[in-house]
Amino acid sequence: MTGATLRSGVGLALDSIRSHKLRAFLTTLGVIIGTSTIIGVGSILAGFDGAITNVLRSMGGNTLIVFKFKIGVRTGDLTAEERTRKPLTLDLANAVGMRCPSVEHVSPYLFPGRGIHMAKYKGADTFNLDIGGTEEGYAAGGQAEMKMGRFFTDIENRRRLPVAVIGEDVYKALFSNVEAVGKTIEVDGHHFEVVGVMNRPAANPPGASDNRVLLPYFTMRKMFPGAKEHMLVVMAKPGRLAQAADEIRTVLRVERRVPHDKPDDFFISSAEQMIEDFRKITAVTALVMVVLSSIGLLVGGIGVMNIMLVSVTERTREIGVRKAVGAKRADIVLQFLTEAVVLTGMGGVLGMMLGWMISRGARLAFPDLPTAVPIWAVVMGVAVSVGIGLFFGIWPANKAARLDPVEALRYE
Repeated sequence: MTGATLRSGVGLALDSIRSHKLRAFLTTLGVIIGTSTIIGVGSILAGFDGAITNVLRSMGGNTLIVFKFKIGVRTGDLTAEERTRKPLTLDLANAVGMRCPSVEHVSPYLFPGRGIHMAKYKGADTFNLDIGGTEEGYAAGGQAEMKMGRFFTDIENRRRLPVAVIGEDVYKALFSNVEAVGKTIEVDGHHFEVVGVMNRPAANPPGASDNRVLLPYFTMRKMFPGAKEHMLVVMAKPGRLAQAADEIRTVLRVERRVPHDKPDDFFISSAEQMIEDFRKITAVTALVMVVLSSIGLLVGGIGVMNIMLVSVTERTREIGVRKAVGAKRADIVLQFLTEAVVLTGMGGVLGMMLGWMISRGARLAFPDLPTAVPIWAVVMGVAVSVGIGLFFGIWPANKAARLDPVEALRYE
């Protein structure tokens, strides 16, 4: 196809679209919806992936989380065996710290019992707190960056002093951005002196609140005697994360008396492993998105084929004239394929614009969600819209090319 032929075909296609604007829009509506779905959902998935990846990596490249079952990204409910596992204990944390050469530090993290936890200060209150009991090393590992005040000390922990550090949203809810250090708050009926306020995590999940209230480990055991569930936050020595995980697994299997032919009754997670698990789920979501958007594209393709068949019927005499003056069969095929591609290409462009607007709207609605239109989504949107035009335009183009010029000229 020469450049002049291509320009002529595009011009004819644009003239046809201009003369039937509403028909062309309705024809390409399926392509617009399908392409905008790919662009919009792809940008949201890319932003969500970036946000969650940053959150998980903020744990630190040398940090391991140990719990009695898998936490974070899961693809199913807890099994009966997982629900009956014994909780981790402080003794296990001490054993890991003493017997694992590749471990720099272990911080036990004690969870409260079930229920809705609340805090009060004068006339203000806040609910759904994330209460935890830990020790000074937890902050030293970079898990708690202070906004004001300080983290509690090992002496305060061992003396079981009623002190606490609070998250940024708890601080705003109770103190309305006034000084909080030195004030006494009530948490589930117990009084604690606020010694520090933590910054919101640098990469918080979109829409997540920082409702943390951290207490010294032994203070929490004293104030909440029903708390038994532990998580171990383990910091490995630089470059020895894999060795640390192997050593932890060996120590815990021995201490928990796991038979050699049985699987672990605990789970060790790293940031990279959680990211990998999360991306497996987003990959399935992306596949579902492609399947759903392909339905809209299929409807759009059928519409394009229908409108091109109508166009062939309407322009039968024109086709007869072109063939009578020497147009080859390939010229007719290329003309109608060009019109189909231009039609779906314009639908694809409109779909990309709509998808970009969806992406921007999601970013305005959720400022913590760094949505961005990924290159793969743009390329896929363009390729699919053009491919739809080519595939569904072949039959009408061949039908036009097979017309007998004599019969076509007689057509009224």
